[in-house]
Amino acid sequence: MLLGAMLVLLVLGGAGTASAHAALRSTDPADGSVLKSAPEHITLTFTESVALLDDSFRVYDPSNHQVRTGEPEHAPGSSDSARITLPGKLGTGTFTVAWRVVSADSHPVSGAFTFSVGKPSPTTAVVTAGATEDPATAALCNIARYAAYAAAALLIGTLVFLAVCRPPDSGPLRRPVLAGWWTLLGATVVLLVLRAPYEEGTGPATAFDLSALGRAATGRPGLALLARLALLLVAGALLPRLRRRSRPALAAGAVLSVGLALTWAAAEHASAGIQVPLAMTSSVLHLLAMAVWLGGLTALLTTLYRAAEPVPPLVAGRFSRLAFASVTVLAVTGVYQSWRGLGSWNALTDTPYGRLLIVKLGAVSLLLAAAGRSRRWTARLVTARVPEAVRERVPEPVGGSAPESPPVSVPELSPVSVPESSPVSVPESSSVPAPEGPPADPDPYRRGLRRSVLAEVAVAVVVLGITTTLTSTLPGRAAAEASESAATAPGLPTASVTMVPFRVGNHGGKVQITLDPGRVGQSSVEAVIYGPDGGLAAVPELRIAFTLPAQKIGPIEAKVTDKGGYWGTESLNLPIPGTWTMRVTVRVSDVDQVTVSKPVRIVR
Repeated sequence: MLLGAMLVLLVLGGAGTASAHAALRSTDPADGSVLKSAPEHITLTFTESVALLDDSFRVYDPSNHQVRTGEPEHAPGSSDSARITLPGKLGTGTFTVAWRVVSADSHPVSGAFTFSVGKPSPTTAVVTAGATEDPATAALCNIARYAAYAAAALLIGTLVFLAVCRPPDSGPLRRPVLAGWWTLLGATVVLLVLRAPYEEGTGPATAFDLSALGRAATGRPGLALLARLALLLVAGALLPRLRRRSRPALAAGAVLSVGLALTWAAAEHASAGIQVPLAMTSSVLHLLAMAVWLGGLTALLTTLYRAAEPVPPLVAGRFSRLAFASVTVLAVTGVYQSWRGLGSWNALTDTPYGRLLIVKLGAVSLLLAAAGRSRRWTARLVTARVPEAVRERVPEPVGGSAPESPPVSVPELSPVSVPESSPVSVPESSSVPAPEGPPADPDPYRRGLRRSVLAEVAVAVVVLGITTTLTSTLPGRAAAEASESAATAPGLPTASVTMVPFRVGNHGGKVQITLDPGRVGQSSVEAVIYGPDGGLAAVPELRIAFTLPAQKIGPIEAKVTDKGGYWGTESLNLPIPGTWTMRVTVRVSDVDQVTVSKPVRIVR
């Protein structure tokens, strides 16, 4: 209930815009624009700072030949931009631009757009943005990323369990500590080696290109991975001392744990967007709390099953309090990070990030339910212990003449289940006879605790998987900001493109109609007619008219004329926003013509 209330308050509270994952804010030239002369540069602007690759831009002319351009660079004083210089004699026609950059939170983003010089042309360039990630490389990176999270939880959580809960038999925990260290080291090496192909969208076979590897290692994600490797080597040298639990070793372990958590925060969502210092602090605390809770669970489970002697209830009680503190930190930091990533209530259901977050909240709820059951078993185990021996009280002799009574030996009692509200009382004036029959056995409580902790660990594996997926999912706030920027940026027209298929008699094809900017007021109209084979087609007449039925306005004729390859006009004026009906009449011969209607959305 507390988690839900905090989430509602924070999401509905609102804040300034922000993003994590770079989203394209604008292009210059604008997508679909027609320019009178060739531009000197192509400039992209993003919602956050980006890193550039050697092939961040590919420009193709109407004949599908790649245009030679300058080196990718940032616009002066603008790390959230990418720019290239075009040659002086670019030519005319429609040009296709494919681009690819790496966002500040380490994820590659790509896209494509077109612009025309002089007039649009039937371009044969078949260029898309391409896959943002190579499937094999992405799969290996996701596996390594998941393994790194799990190994960090195992390493940090087990060491914290040893230091705080102090189990008498620490031997069974040696193997989890070493497994966590080696797995995290291996996963970090894999992520570093695959960094270049991940950024460039190529296969794993290109991982050992030394020039690409060197470039990837000098970027922010690469430097974070190198720092993680260095910290792990130091931690490996200190592991024997950490297990001895001396104060200097514990202090060094705490510093190394925070440093390891920072290597994630510095290269992922927290490093971009609003409130970066607060977000990175929250991310570090979130990761450490997750490691202490989930890694500690694994350590407790290992101790319950592998320890040479039964685990003292005090150890389980200490971990119960430690887990409660970790869950509190996770709740506070998780709510903050959810608000920061979503930005609005609608994003919770309208974006993949929000829907995945709902799934994670459900899994965390199951995890909390399992944790609550474990706490109940822990409480039963603790209260199932009574003093190891109860000494009977012998009455003092009266008058001092009676001989001294020999001491009565009382056998040591096994633990007895005693309700908390009914403490054991021993009468002071009479002997306590030795109990008959076997005492209550706390082992059923231990077995119950083992089962509940095992359930916690199983659900925790699922939560870790969802968390790993969330780190590579575009938050809803970024997509919303990009859309708002494209719709409201001054001087940045957004073209409206509509495909209108037609068929009359033995003739058929489609008309591609572009309204630029597709807003209230003056717009240009460009119509390109394609035949059934996809090539350009010539028709003797084309008419386009617009009506707004809701306001009973129209028809407004767009007086398009044949421009040689396309039909167009610069003088269409649509005065009111809304959904207009566009009627397109195509005459293919002296007697054959057809009229097709399509809705067109005009914004303010």
